[in-house]
Amino acid sequence: MEKTWRWFGPNDKITLDMLRQIGVEGIVTALHHIPNGEIWSEEEVVKMKNFIEEHGLRWSVVESLPVSESIKYGGSDRDQLIENYKESLRNLGKAGIKTICYNFMPVLDWARTDLEYQNPDGTSNLYFNRAEFAYFDINILKRENAAQDYDEETLRRMREEVAPRMDKDAEHRLVENIIVKTQGFVNGNITEDDLEPVNKFRELLELYKGIDADRLRANMAYFLNAIMPVCDEYGIDMCVHPDDPPMPILGLPRIVTCDADIRAFLDAVPNPHNGLTFCAGSLSAGAHNDVVELARKYASRTHFVHARICKVLSNGDFKESTHLDPRLIEVVRIFEKERPGVPMRIDHAPLMLGDGEMGYNAGYSFHGRMLALGMISGVMAAVNEGA
Repeated sequence: MEKTWRWFGPNDKITLDMLRQIGVEGIVTALHHIPNGEIWSEEEVVKMKNFIEEHGLRWSVVESLPVSESIKYGGSDRDQLIENYKESLRNLGKAGIKTICYNFMPVLDWARTDLEYQNPDGTSNLYFNRAEFAYFDINILKRENAAQDYDEETLRRMREEVAPRMDKDAEHRLVENIIVKTQGFVNGNITEDDLEPVNKFRELLELYKGIDADRLRANMAYFLNAIMPVCDEYGIDMCVHPDDPPMPILGLPRIVTCDADIRAFLDAVPNPHNGLTFCAGSLSAGAHNDVVELARKYASRTHFVHARICKVLSNGDFKESTHLDPRLIEVVRIFEKERPGVPMRIDHAPLMLGDGEMGYNAGYSFHGRMLALGMISGVMAAVNEGA
């Protein structure tokens, strides 16, 4: 697999020169300065590509060319937004950039409640506390009938363990973690400049009123069928990112959560350019998923790999696991053998050795990812030596 790294552009504190020194081969990035829905011009694409190549690297994957909310829920302007998307794809294809990671998750790209969960060894990781998420949903967001979406044990934990420690500062931190810090740095709907993020979030949720999973699937197929001719013309591979976490949240439909979901979107648009970003971390955050079996089953339709893995706890919480988790080693083995050359990037590594003081984007440390890259590189070498 090609060893790639998610990089957030020239203002990223982690430089391309640093990445070249630690063995990175390809860059995963986007034109983050262009607002969602607007066309990525050929000039801007080439400018970014040249900048990366001047540092001895290549632009391997776009993550992401964002799919506007209106395309997802089927708004009146979706056809124009799809035309803009197609033009951006053409400009990427002309420049030779042909792997596009995107998602079809309504409103939230990913969700965690704690961005610096302390580990016994002094590092910290991302963490999803189901009871804290329920507290946000029921007591801060105040979504109608939200309590019906949680089991009694989660509600008990919320009342007895979470609520007693939730003062104004703790509630603010929870809002920041769930809807601000994990979203704004990736062309998200909410940024750190928003003064009333919860109110804005409620407005975004309202856009999906009456949109169920079947409707969202139909809208995804509509989008993919519209762009496939451009993908055919330029050899562009579209690879959808699984839902993170892989379950319905906040009353929103989620349609890339499991084996049946993956098969459904691949069958709905059987073009080989319609494929999957195999994020072992997102899929493993659902106890219902056998991540190794899914890797084996969908390797041929995978165009991009995210190398991380989650551990699901007995109470439904989940956290990032070591990059030497046996399941992830087996996933790497599958893709190294079945999809040689497919781009792979390290994801959601721990904060360590001063990472927490550097202001890196949540989940995107330097030292933690560098250690994880070394681990996965070693696994890849062992696989190629027949181990």
